[in-house]
Amino acid sequence: MSAILELLARPLLPGQRSLPLLVEAPHAGLDLNEALEPIRELVDRHLLDAGGILFRGFEVGGAEAFRSFAGGFGHPLLNYEFGSTPRSNVTQGVYTSTEYPPHQKIPLHNEQAYTREWPMKIWFYSMIAAESGGETPIADSREVFRRIDPRIHERFNRHGLMYVRNFGNGLDVPWEQVFNSDDPAVVEAYCQRHAITCDWKYDGELRTRQVCQAVARHPRTGEDVWFNQAHLFHVSNLPPEVRESLLEVVDEEDLPRNVYYGDGSPIEDAILDEVRGVLDECTIAFPWQEGDVLMLDNMLAAHARSTFTGKRKVIVAMAEGHAAG
Repeated sequence: MSAILELLARPLLPGQRSLPLLVEAPHAGLDLNEALEPIRELVDRHLLDAGGILFRGFEVGGAEAFRSFAGGFGHPLLNYEFGSTPRSNVTQGVYTSTEYPPHQKIPLHNEQAYTREWPMKIWFYSMIAAESGGETPIADSREVFRRIDPRIHERFNRHGLMYVRNFGNGLDVPWEQVFNSDDPAVVEAYCQRHAITCDWKYDGELRTRQVCQAVARHPRTGEDVWFNQAHLFHVSNLPPEVRESLLEVVDEEDLPRNVYYGDGSPIEDAILDEVRGVLDECTIAFPWQEGDVLMLDNMLAAHARSTFTGKRKVIVAMAEGHAAG
């Protein structure tokens, strides 16, 4: 046990402040769950400052053991509700990371920042590292906030952001999967509880609207963070040829997903290009090693996915739900 207590945290990447901190197993074969008590103490000391901690060289033991580890920080694991991307359930409270094809990059984002309720903690477990690429880049959301032009802050904060989603026609995740039910009454009740406007369209498909935050204040540190997915939901995130093809098939109001200022007025493409530029500047990337577990404070650190070749398997758990004030 004395060796277990000698856990040390240091920056993984020189010159990258403290995100992420690296904690390496002090000896080969150390089980991650056996080290949970000193890991919890280390997380309590460092996570709010660093934003993310990478555990490397520990024996994890598969999805069930990962579930046990992530569930060992005082909060039950959360289900993936009102999701925006395709995922599969691995075991209770554990999901695959977004199941997009390997050639598609997923931009930086904070998990479920397109809603008014989100997890405070998120864990990633690298079960199979890709042959090349496949990183889970991260960024300090406090740094992103500081670098965003104040005029963009003002525009985004004045009205908030309205996310519009259209489910159906095979263009996005089916509403039955998003709401984990095929009963419209269950969907309507969920939307009412979460301040989501929902409308059933003439073809039986669903449109939702929800006005959410652009910036959020961390409940523990009191720091402001850039906390939205406007750059990801906006139609300008699509490749030009895909955007053009979609708009030939559906009207703008029927796009699978889009985002507007909270009063319904359009967000300028150039504004979101600036935001994407800041996110690019703040990106921190490192290669996965098999068995790595990355723990993030979901408000303090955004995450992404790089393109990759070969097999890759990263699974995810989330905990400690928090609602916008």
